[in-house]
Amino acid sequence: MADRVHPAPLLPLSTPPAPPTDNRDAAAENAPLRSTAAAPGASYVVHVPKDQVLRVPLPPPDRKLAARTARRRMLRRACCGACCALLLLLVLAAAFVGAVYLVLRPRAPSFSVTSLSVAGLLDPSPAQLDAAVRADNGANRKVGVDYRGGGEVSVSYSGVLLATGRWPAFYQAPRNVTLISMPLTGRDGVALTDDQRGRLAEQAAAGAVPLTVEARVPVRVRLGKVLRTWTVDVWARCEVTVDRIDGETTAANRGCRVKAKPLWWWW
Repeated sequence: MADRVHPAPLLPLSTPPAPPTDNRDAAAENAPLRSTAAAPGASYVVHVPKDQVLRVPLPPPDRKLAARTARRRMLRRACCGACCALLLLLVLAAAFVGAVYLVLRPRAPSFSVTSLSVAGLLDPSPAQLDAAVRADNGANRKVGVDYRGGGEVSVSYSGVLLATGRWPAFYQAPRNVTLISMPLTGRDGVALTDDQRGRLAEQAAAGAVPLTVEARVPVRVRLGKVLRTWTVDVWARCEVTVDRIDGETTAANRGCRVKAKPLWWWW
């Protein structure tokens, strides 16, 4: 006969053991919050995640401001270019003038009064004078002088105008000497004072009457066969002494001065 087996009584369910806890974490959680003051001079670095950084979008560009800036830049470049071009032209012009001067060696023509015929200077009727002027262009080998029309010649004594005339128009070639005869006509009754008339008579008796011959002549200079300058006025002033005031006289030049501007080659 088999033995009877009795069931064993059920054991109560056991709970799993609790995981070990760190006493330091527990103490930190249970510890009260304390406010800590930063040490003087201390710095802290705060790391912020990239997804939390707030980015401010840039404002749209101002088209009017951009266009104004571009125009100013273009204007500045144009002004610089114009100044450079002007400076280059001045340098080229100076180089050209220097080259022409070195090649042609221009010189101013000289003038002198060879004779002066005087008639009726002290009479009430208008005085008549004939002046012979010598124009010498012998110092220039390749430079000619073109005397234009409209030139004037005058003769005066002690600042009193005696007679006036016209300078003839002609071309004077290089290395040329031309003798010009010009009739001069005075006004009715020369306005000489009694003192001037007495001094003039004394000087005529002594054979030394000082007169001043002045000329204003428009000229144009020919440089070689092609180049020509613009028309300018040439002023010539000659101090002469004549031995008499009636009839043909012999003029002694005391010096002639020539002045012309703005001819760069005129001395």
